[in-house]
Amino acid sequence: MAGGLAALLDDIAAIAKAAAASIDDVGAAAGRASAKAAGVVVDDAAVTPRYVQGFQPNRELPVIKQIAVGSLRNKLLIILPIAMLLSQFADWLLTPILMCGGAYLAFEGAEKLWEKVTGTTHHDEPAVDEGPDQEKSMVAGAIRTDLILSAEIMVIALDEVAHEPFVSRLITMIVVALVITVAVYGVVGVIVKMDDIGLHLARTRSGAPARFGEGLVAAMPKVLALLSTVGMVAMLWVGGHILLVGVDELGWHWPYSTVHHAQVWVEDSMPFLSGVFGWLTNTFFSALVGLAVGAVIAAVVIRIHERKHAGTSAH
Repeated sequence: MAGGLAALLDDIAAIAKAAAASIDDVGAAAGRASAKAAGVVVDDAAVTPRYVQGFQPNRELPVIKQIAVGSLRNKLLIILPIAMLLSQFADWLLTPILMCGGAYLAFEGAEKLWEKVTGTTHHDEPAVDEGPDQEKSMVAGAIRTDLILSAEIMVIALDEVAHEPFVSRLITMIVVALVITVAVYGVVGVIVKMDDIGLHLARTRSGAPARFGEGLVAAMPKVLALLSTVGMVAMLWVGGHILLVGVDELGWHWPYSTVHHAQVWVEDSMPFLSGVFGWLTNTFFSALVGLAVGAVIAAVVIRIHERKHAGTSAH
């Protein structure tokens, strides 16, 4: 009896260790997948605050909450089932889909760079009016934009864990969806309310707290501008890297191998921080590829927009 109990306890311990190892594996996979999607995550955090500009302060957080819930629905109820079916029955489609997403990211980055250089914009900015109908319209528009960005995040993450077993892959993707959504919209909430916090400190406190509040109010436009720039660069880098890896997997090895050889050469030439400089080299050339591809797509889109606008004006 004692021997049977000991064997049972050993089995339970083995199961517990396996479960712990599985949890560790899922956590590690979710971490890798989330890191791989960092460029899109930064862009998501940079894009969303513009959808709450102009709202009354007491409506900003409720609006962000509505967008976050919509983002989670996008990821879990729309994107995840489609992605899991593809990865299970047509995984050969993941690379082309991922490359389409990389081209879209490159286009977005190139378009934003063009807008920064020229001071022009080729899409309508959100305009906020009073009333619940307008709020619903703004939330719906933000959720539609999030659908594109969330699809990129989930497909990039899925590509990182495509060779995991189905259940592990599914759990990892759910964890990524939850973590990314909470992280993005938590940061957006902090960013949006930071100037209100600073204004409150400046008006109700004196001395160092008041000066700190004034500093927050003054710094927030610069923080938003910096976030937008980082998001733009990240899109070019991530989009270009996706395209380089994609064409390599599809059989055209020269572009990726050239960048890889340049990275290795830099790492071998540097007496210190070789890994950092190697990563910067890869990132630089990936961003150039993203900029080149994105510029071509942006030029076509801008031309179509101009023709459409000219046709509308003629009527």
